[in-house]
Amino acid sequence: MTTFAVRPGSSRQLAGTGTLLRFALRRDRLMIPVWIAVNALMVLSMPGTLEGLYGTPAERADLIRQMETNSSLRAMVGPVFGDSLGALTAWRVGIYAGAFAAVMSLLIVVRHTRDEEESGRQELVASGMVGRRASLTAALLAAAVANGVLALLVTAGLAGQGTTGALALGLGIAAVGMVFATMAAIVAQLTESARLSRGLTAAVLGAAFVLRAAGDSATDDGSSVPTWLSPLGWLENLRPYASERWWVLALLAGAVALQGAVAYALAGRRDLGMSFLATRPGPASGRLGSAGALAWRLQRGGVLGWSIGFFLAGVVYGGMTDGAAELVGDNDNARRIFERMGGRSGLTDAFLASMVGMLGLIAALYIVASVLRLHGEETSGRAEPVLANAVGRVRWAAGHLVIAFGGAALIMLLAGLGFAVGYGKETGPILAACLVQLPAVWVVGGLAVLLHGVLPRAALAAWGVAGAVLLIGWVGPALDAPQAVLDVSPFGHLPKLPGGSMQWGPVLVLTGLAVLLVAGGLAGLRRRDMAT
Repeated sequence: MTTFAVRPGSSRQLAGTGTLLRFALRRDRLMIPVWIAVNALMVLSMPGTLEGLYGTPAERADLIRQMETNSSLRAMVGPVFGDSLGALTAWRVGIYAGAFAAVMSLLIVVRHTRDEEESGRQELVASGMVGRRASLTAALLAAAVANGVLALLVTAGLAGQGTTGALALGLGIAAVGMVFATMAAIVAQLTESARLSRGLTAAVLGAAFVLRAAGDSATDDGSSVPTWLSPLGWLENLRPYASERWWVLALLAGAVALQGAVAYALAGRRDLGMSFLATRPGPASGRLGSAGALAWRLQRGGVLGWSIGFFLAGVVYGGMTDGAAELVGDNDNARRIFERMGGRSGLTDAFLASMVGMLGLIAALYIVASVLRLHGEETSGRAEPVLANAVGRVRWAAGHLVIAFGGAALIMLLAGLGFAVGYGKETGPILAACLVQLPAVWVVGGLAVLLHGVLPRAALAAWGVAGAVLLIGWVGPALDAPQAVLDVSPFGHLPKLPGGSMQWGPVLVLTGLAVLLVAGGLAGLRRRDMAT
């Protein structure tokens, strides 16, 4: 096991940090800009949308009154603290922008710490003139650069609504990202698996969202204890554009400093490649007699987590359906946005269709992550021992793809069951609406398979595809984007259910396209050299 010949407390423990930082930013030259662009565009597009929805003081006052009495919507987006466009922007997207920044940050940190150790590359780096804590420092600095750029874009883009509020929102979003960056740094020291590190940190983020939602549903001013137990609740209580509470930034900065110190302390007390939570020794229990069984063993935790999350999301969205219809009321602009997202049916059906569509867009992220597990197994060298046995490449890949594509069907089915539980009506149409999203989800997954099979070095560009699809589906209708732009996404061709008519043509075409993309990817995988 490689160790570092560096004296504790010496400045040499950070030797090579600058080089590693440049290398990390170069490796993430695609992923980081995509995450930043999606997040920034989501925030910066909102003032124009809200101005069209709530253009008069009377409409804004009515919105605030309804939010004060609608606990289900407060659980989803938080309470409103002001009636300016800036305050409404912070209310509508602040929490989600903070969550997006958190996901981006944890992915960056885990990739450049535990992922590097697990693949063996860090051992080669550590054999040079590199300090013990240089890799961790470079990973945190890369996350800080990404969050800093995001903060600058948000601040500059919203400055027209008020410089002070824009600065508060930008710094708050970046600070939440750094809270989860340092949390991921701690988890990366505790666990021996990059997959587990990402999963545990994401679980903490999910718990933070649930705590904030529970607290906001109980009070209309963000003052409940569960809200204050969540970093997302701290961002909410920063109150940009509504008498900013600058001291909340000190709370976020303190959490970053404390968690960073813990991560550094842990990093100095373990050997490279080891962890504080020991991995259970083998042999593994259960049957691992096939490539499919091995793939299931590797991905079952992720499938379980996504399944629980989609079911709970369905319950929440279903429970708030009637409240959302009351909130829109006679607002023609809001109704028009829901109709563009969910079809020109009744308002309730349009809302349900738009929420189901949103879960379909998020399911695209699941299928990309699951497909790219193939890429991770290959680049880490773990695929070679499997393929050295009587296991062909297609058979090996098929095990992961069954879980990726079948798992997408499972989580959408569970989302439909969640809607049925939360809404209590139209169980059959809602289940059909969830399942009809699958062809578009599979197309995104098929593109990921094609990239991995034909252009393995560009496989991570699949995240860019998923991000672009998410951006078009989420922001496009609110910006009144041309239909030609919306049709770039495979989701733009799906029938709008429930409420709309079933159209089998687009569904069959998208399904056939997904099959062709997967076949092309597998053909490319059979013919190319494996990554080394």
